[in-house]
This record gives sequence, structure tokens and C-alpha cells, in this order.
Amino acid sequence: MIQEDTVYVNGKKLRCGYTTGSCAAAAAGCAAMALLQGGVPRKGYSLCTPGGKRLCLTVETIFCRPEAVCCGVYKDAGDDADITDGVLVCATVQKCPQEIRIEGGNGVGRVTRPGLDQPVGEAAINSVPRRMIREQLKEAAEAAGYTGGLVAVISVPEGEEIAKKTFNPRLGIEGGISILGTSGIVEPMSEQALVDTIAVEIRQRAAEGVRHLMLTPGNYGEEFIRVQMGMELEQCVKCSNFVGDALDLAAAEGMASVLLIGHIGKLVKLGSGILNTHSRNADGRMETLAACLLRCGGDADTARQVLVCNTTEEAVEYLRAAGRLEGTMLELCDKIDETLQHRTYGKVRAGAVLFSRQSGLCVCTKEAERMFADGTFCRGRLGSA
Repeated sequence: MIQEDTVYVNGKKLRCGYTTGSCAAAAAGCAAMALLQGGVPRKGYSLCTPGGKRLCLTVETIFCRPEAVCCGVYKDAGDDADITDGVLVCATVQKCPQEIRIEGGNGVGRVTRPGLDQPVGEAAINSVPRRMIREQLKEAAEAAGYTGGLVAVISVPEGEEIAKKTFNPRLGIEGGISILGTSGIVEPMSEQALVDTIAVEIRQRAAEGVRHLMLTPGNYGEEFIRVQMGMELEQCVKCSNFVGDALDLAAAEGMASVLLIGHIGKLVKLGSGILNTHSRNADGRMETLAACLLRCGGDADTARQVLVCNTTEEAVEYLRAAGRLEGTMLELCDKIDETLQHRTYGKVRAGAVLFSRQSGLCVCTKEAERMFADGTFCRGRLGSA
């Protein structure tokens, strides 16, 4: 249960939910407390999410034995449409000689292809949920004065069946669902509500005197701006998948220039003129990269290998190994520049910086390089691709 957490969408009051990562963390923490302190697991468990919100979740006891305790939490997606709503996320905790380990059990997918949050062979429990689970286990151990190790096995009894209705098999996650979440909270929002939120933020920046705006789809972009570019976020607005709308709004507010900074998996789509980057609208990532490869003189066999890559991270590394990354990225830059200039009609300068999680900077468009050169934006610690 969330402490009266709601949002307003199109005038309607909608209830927030919580992620599978929050469920797993609460289940693991509750099971660890019962294992180390004895007695029956508590019915309610309180934890603070990475987003700073306090949750009090109802916990089910699956079994409670001297050597291991298993607890579960039913996912509540609130008023958001979510295929995992109502699924039971379990954690079985037992002692081990040293350290804290987090493993995937029945119904949790296993990563089979590179480029995802976890390496090949690992359970599809993403980084933030892993940190949340680890924190709850450590807190339970400290509260009990226990100095040994703990292992938590996360499982989802219905996970394998539910995963068939998701993109997991296509992404290279087999055997179950992923344990996800970056904030710990699920916020139901319509597309128009998101665009309206972006509009408000851009208007705020304009009112504060910002004339040169940075746009990024999400948290990865913000992290890249802070860590890799060494820049603060006062000029930055998160645009989610709505790149085209954000460009329109920036132009309407009189911005002089816009620098779009994002993961190549999102921004590569601009090379095919796709300005709403949500996967349900269009994909074309590998097709765009393959076309750019062919334009720079690559051969058909290499293009075919790009087309069967599962993620852009994998494709970037393949192109690097084939000696075709630089040429492909330059062609992609030209296509992205065309898309940006066509959308803005010269009303605002627009450039883009693309990066990958594995390799860092991939490429800057020509307009982005000109913005760095003339001091419109500070390059900071950003090196060359």
C-alpha cells in the first residue's frame, strides 16, 4: 500500500502503484528479518524507495523454516495498465558463509543476449532492484547483529507464462519476467499528460531565462550529462519518448538551440525520421544502422549481422569489431541532422549526442559539434567517439 500516492491525469485522480523491484525488496527484507530474528514474518513491511517515497506493503508468508524463509508480495500497479499487475513476487532467504547474493528462481527470466542491464547468464533482476534487495538484507542483518552472509532467491510463480505476453523473448530474456523499476513507484500517466508535463518544464526553463536547452529521454541521459559531460541539469528537460513534441515546444518558447542527448537505442530511430521513440509506435533500430552501414560502403553480410543484433549496444560492438563503427555513425549523424532540421524548420538550432552504456560516447551530430565549438554548450569532460 502506498501512502495516498496519486496523480491527476486528464482531470482524473489515479492511484500510483509499485514496481516488481519494490515487491522483491520488501519480500526479501521481511524474509530475512524472520530468518534472523525468529518468529513468523510480519504481515506489513515498510521500505523507502529510490525515489524517496515510503511504502508499506502487505507481505504473504509462503513458508517459514529454521533454515529458510520465503515471503511474497503481490504487485499492485495502481491505475496503470500493467501486465504484471497482481503477480506474486517471492523471495526465499537463507544463510550462507559470507557476502550477500541475489539470484533468480522460477519465473524470473535469464539474460541470453548482450546489451541488457545484466550480463549474459544472469537473472533479469535489474540494477536498481538488486540494490534495493541488497539494502533490505543488510538492514535485517544489522538489526539482528548477524555478520554472516545471506542469499535471496527471487521467484515469480506465474512469471514464465506472463513473459510470453511481453517483449522479453524478443529482447533475449528467457524463462520469465524481469524484475524492474528505477524509482520503485509506478505512476499512471497518459501520453498527453506526459507531453503537458514536458511543456510545463520547458516553459519554466524559458521563464528562468534559459535560451539553450538540453533534452534527454530519461535517467540514462541525465546520468551521462552529469558524469560523462560534467554538466549540471539546470538547462535540461526530460522528454521521454516525445522528441518531436519537445522540439516543437522548445521552438514555441523561443529557445535559440536544443541539444538532444540520449542512448543510441532511442535516438538511432531519428535516423529514420521517427520522433516518437516508444517501441509500440515504431522500431527500425537495426534497419537504420544497417542502412547507414551500407551507405558508408559496408557489405551485405555485415549488414545482415547487424540486422540480427538484439540491441543497439550489441550492434555498436559488432560494428566496432568489424571496423565499420565510425563510418556508420557519421552516416547516422547526417540522417539525424536531416530529421532534426526538418522538424524545426530552422526555428531553433538542434543537434544530438548519442551514447551507449557500454562504450560511452558514440557520436555527435555536426550541429552538436558546432554548438560545442562556438560555446553554446560546454563540452565538459566529453571526449571523442
